[in-house]
Amino acid sequence: MDLFDQIIELGRYGYSCGQILALLLEKVTGEENPALVKALGGLDGGVGYSKGCCGCMTGGACLISSFTGKGGDFEYEHPEHKSALGEFTRWFQDEMTADYGGINCEDIIGTDPAKRVEYCPQIMAASFEKCMEILEEKGLL
Repeated sequence: MDLFDQIIELGRYGYSCGQILALLLEKVTGEENPALVKALGGLDGGVGYSKGCCGCMTGGACLISSFTGKGGDFEYEHPEHKSALGEFTRWFQDEMTADYGGINCEDIIGTDPAKRVEYCPQIMAASFEKCMEILEEKGLL
């Protein structure tokens, strides 16, 4: 099953965009992280259904940070943490603004639920692929 089909299948189970990104990551790493999947549910609808920043942007940043971020009192963030996050968020902002008019859910889908079905799986796939590309380039995956 290709990436797009996996996204559609997970969407049928009611997972949101951020959750789908986390579940795709689980398939890549072979490690389950139900707490991350649950937490990323809060990004749906533009962060808590506020119609704000797309959950794929915030979810992608969370995926990268799960590899690069500070994880405990005596740990440090990875030296590539900020550059990886910056690369992803710049890419997202540039691509989504060019293709959909902005980075907020309201910009992308507005009030048309059909756009959610049409656009969101494409955005999830592109975001996940970009996250994996960045992590691989930086030797983190």
